[in-house]
Amino acid sequence: QVQLVESGGGLVQAGGSLRLSCAASGRVFSINDMAWFRQAPGKQRELVARITSGSTTDYAASVKGRFTISRDNAKNTVYLQMNSLKPEDTAVYYCYMNRGVRLDYWGQGTQVAVSS
Repeated sequence: QVQLVESGGGLVQAGGSLRLSCAASGRVFSINDMAWFRQAPGKQRELVARITSGSTTDYAASVKGRFTISRDNAKNTVYLQMNSLKPEDTAVYYCYMNRGVRLDYWGQGTQVAVSS
């Protein structure tokens, strides 16, 4: 099994920045994609950013140019640098990692709140 622990959420004013981290422990070999999702109240969970094992990245249109995803394979950690935050970025952010078919792992979620 793989356990994911997120950190870095909090309350920030619009225009501010936060950096989320997610560290994996347990059977952490052969991690493929790493990603961040978010879920706002009353809305479905959505993909924010994803990074492959080859470090190819893609982003939701709403965050492109403001958020940057990165990974440190030696530390089994994925990061999300969030700049120019907006109130609509307020959500619970979830870390995700994949090790293969039906080997999906999720973090417990970390709250990000952006005040106007």
